[in-house]
Amino acid sequence: MKALGIVNQKGGVGKTTTAVNLAAYLAAGGRRVLLLDMDPQGNATSGLGLRGAEHGLYEALGDPSRTAEYSRTTAQPGLDVLPSTPDLAGAGVELADDPDALGRLLASVRDYDLVIVDAPPSLGPLTVNVLAAVDALLIPLQAEYYALEGLAGLMETVERVQGGLNPRLKVLGVVLTMFDGRTNLSQEVETMVRQHFGELVFWSVVPRNVRLSEAPSYAKPINAFAPLSSGAASYKRLAEEVLQRVEKI
Repeated sequence: MKALGIVNQKGGVGKTTTAVNLAAYLAAGGRRVLLLDMDPQGNATSGLGLRGAEHGLYEALGDPSRTAEYSRTTAQPGLDVLPSTPDLAGAGVELADDPDALGRLLASVRDYDLVIVDAPPSLGPLTVNVLAAVDALLIPLQAEYYALEGLAGLMETVERVQGGLNPRLKVLGVVLTMFDGRTNLSQEVETMVRQHFGELVFWSVVPRNVRLSEAPSYAKPINAFAPLSSGAASYKRLAEEVLQRVEKI
C-alpha cells in the first residue's frame, strides 16, 4: 500500500478537484483506493456525496483500529472515503504535538492499494501530519505566477521534513491545473515550471473546464458526471502517469 498526499498551501489551485478525480480514476482502473479528507472544509467529502457524516477521519485519528468502521463507500466501485467532519477543525491544536497521528492511522490500513490524502491549504499541523506520514506528494500548481512563489516555499518545507520527520518522503510530481492554452500566461508558466522542475512535472495538464467546476455540485467525480469532457480526459491521463510513478517508489 502506498500513500499519496495532495498538497499545496495555496488555496484555489485545484487540490481537492485533483484528489477526488484522481482517486476516482485510480479506482475505476481497478485499484482499491481510500481517500482521506484531511481538509476541515470537507470539500472532498461533499464532492463525493458524503456531507453530514457523523464520524470520519477525526475519530479514526484517535482510534486507528476503527478506521474501517468510520470509512464510507462511494458510488464509484473501489473508492472509499474517510470523511471530514466538523470536529476536524479543532484537530490542528491536538496534532500540533503529535505529528505521527496520521502515520499510525496509515499503518492500520490493510485493504487498499493506494491511499490519497487531501491536505488542507496551509502548512499547519494537519498538513505536517500528511508530510510526515505519506510516501510521496503530488503538488497541483495553478498556471499563474503567484503559484510559483508558493511552490518554492512548499519545496523548502518538504526538504526540512525529509531531513527529519519523514526521510523517505518523495515528490511524485507537479501537475499544472486551470491551464488555458489560449493565453500567453499559461504557456509561459508551463515553460518556466518545466524548465525548473524538469521530469517532476507531469505531462498531463488539467485545463480550465466548466464541467470540472460543475461536478462537485452534483456530488460526483468527473468520470461519472462528464466522462467525455476535456477535464475527464486530463484526469484519466494523470491517473495513468501516477500509477507509473508510484510503481517506482
